Amino acid sequence: MSEARAMVMTGPRSIEARRLPLPEVGPDDALLQVEACGICGTDYEQYHGALYAPYPFVPGHEPVGRIVAIGDRAAARWRLEVGARVAVEPAIPCLSCPLCLGGRYTLCMGRRPMSAYGFIPLSVPPGLWGGYASHMYLAPNSVLHRVPEHLPPELAVLFNPLGAGFRWAVDLPGLRAGDTIVVLGPGQRGLACVIAAREAGAGCIIVTGLAADEARLALARELGAHHTVNVEAEDPVEAVLRLTEGRGADVVVDVTAYAVEAVTQAIEMAARGGTVVLAGTKGRRPVPDFYSDRIIGKELTVKGALGVDYASYERALAVMASGRYPLERLHSHTLPIEDADRALRLLAREVPGEEALHIALVP
Repeated sequence: MSEARAMVMTGPRSIEARRLPLPEVGPDDALLQVEACGICGTDYEQYHGALYAPYPFVPGHEPVGRIVAIGDRAAARWRLEVGARVAVEPAIPCLSCPLCLGGRYTLCMGRRPMSAYGFIPLSVPPGLWGGYASHMYLAPNSVLHRVPEHLPPELAVLFNPLGAGFRWAVDLPGLRAGDTIVVLGPGQRGLACVIAAREAGAGCIIVTGLAADEARLALARELGAHHTVNVEAEDPVEAVLRLTEGRGADVVVDVTAYAVEAVTQAIEMAARGGTVVLAGTKGRRPVPDFYSDRIIGKELTVKGALGVDYASYERALAVMASGRYPLERLHSHTLPIEDADRALRLLAREVPGEEALHIALVP
């Protein structure tokens, strides 16, 4: 085989099938045969045109696959071999800037803007920089994780949202055993936060969502949430205060997309001395009725969450391998990469009569 099948995003709401030449592998890089690639809200934002996208490019930053070619130095550095099954982190860090050297490589200062898988144009050789393809190029600074053999491909790609759950709900806010945590939004990453919080020993887990999220809220309870709140039927701040006897939550994680009101709600429902983690992007829209005095008066810690680090991905993969959670309940659709356009619209609830929680594309 000399060519890869790939889906190329050429502009907003425009994605087409192409064949791209397979690259020669040098001593420091590798080639991945993609088994599956998860899709998330960031992919849809690229498709919709709401997020920077270097058209034309191959999208997809949540791939799992097998190494089919690898250079000698790459094999030694990654401790991997041909046939190894791996998950690929989105970031391609420089590994030499102060942030990388300090372990915060997801905030790398030295790499090109948006130098991450699923964000690099075809004009940068070899072009196969995304997971919506049969093969993907692995650059020398790629960050890889071994994937357990028993996990089906469509479930293995959950390493990405579940890794986010551990970093956003546990590591960043410093969630402790017995703490109360509120998760705003029951999407795939919100539900991943429930699993992570349960693993960390949270004393009370509360999840909020819309009326349309009824099935997701039910799943949140199945995964370990103690309470769920329909924000269209009850004021979420009042509900959290009622459920916590007026104290509020030690940790609040906002994973809602575009819901600017969730930011002020998170601040209001946080307990004095609590931590608010903002992980849901709002499309650069301002937050109304935001008063910084509330942060000062309650001595809150507010953290932004961008990406996931190595340790959180490893914890996610360990939990996935354990079989303690019904991962199949988190996954709703497996579609061929040629159906990428429909998959993106399905994830965004643009397909009437169908609901998708998590979608995996397979070559």
